[in-house]
Formats: sequence, C-alpha cells, structure tokens
Amino acid sequence: MQLGVGIALLAAFPFVAPVALTKPDRATRTLLAQGYTDVRTTGYAYFDCGKGDLFATAFEATSPSGQRVEGAVCSGLLKGNTVRLD
Repeated sequence: MQLGVGIALLAAFPFVAPVALTKPDRATRTLLAQGYTDVRTTGYAYFDCGKGDLFATAFEATSPSGQRVEGAVCSGLLKGNTVRLD
C-alpha cells in the first residue's frame, strides 16, 4: 500500500511541483511596470530560466512596441526579476 502511494506521488511531482515554483502576481507586476499590456500568465516555464532562478512563470503579453510576445519572468530568492522572451 505505501509503495503505491509513493509511486503515485512521484508520478504527480512533475505536474504539482512546478505550480509552487511560479509567481503569477509578481510576474504580472513586473511586466506591467515594463510597459507590457494584456498580460496572461500561463504556468511554469520549464526551460526558460537560468541556473540561479527558483521561480519561472511563463506568460503571453503585448510588448511596449505592440507585438504579441511569449516568454518567462524569472526570479530567485535574493535577486530581482528578469524578463526573457521566446
């Protein structure tokens, strides 16, 4: 019985853990402050951020120049936010 529960938890980890590693409100505030509009966060950004980044929030938005863009807002515990575009 315990083995089955352990296997179920491990199988769910890739889907549950990333939710805890996003900061949608922080990402939205960062993007709005930089002139982006129509911001929509889309979950965890799996491969968009660097080694020192703990949080990786994917987004879609309209850039200050008017183009529709996708990317991620990356951040760590002791550092600011970085916007990375795909």
